[in-house]
Amino acid sequence: QVHVVESGGGLVQPGGSLRLSCAASGLPFDKYPVDWYRQAPGEQREWVAGIGPDGLPNYGDSAKGRFTVSRDNGKRTGYLQMNRLKPEDTAVYFCHIQSSWGQGTQVTVSS
Repeated sequence: QVHVVESGGGLVQPGGSLRLSCAASGLPFDKYPVDWYRQAPGEQREWVAGIGPDGLPNYGDSAKGRFTVSRDNGKRTGYLQMNRLKPEDTAVYFCHIQSSWGQGTQVTVSS
């Protein structure tokens, strides 16, 4: 059974940074892409960024130039480094691997 756990969220001031982690078990982690989504209150879940098994990253418009996605296959963990955070980045951030979702981690950007 695939198990996905996000961590690293919190409260940060505008312009600040956070690094989210996504730890996965129950699957050959290095064979699957890792995708990050977010969902703000009252909004649909939005794809933010992803990284392929080959390490090739892709970014949604909201992430380009500010976020960096990475992975450590030895640790079975994916990462989302978020810089220059804005209030509109406030959302619950989810990790998605092989049709499995974590429970999410809350990111709040506020002064």
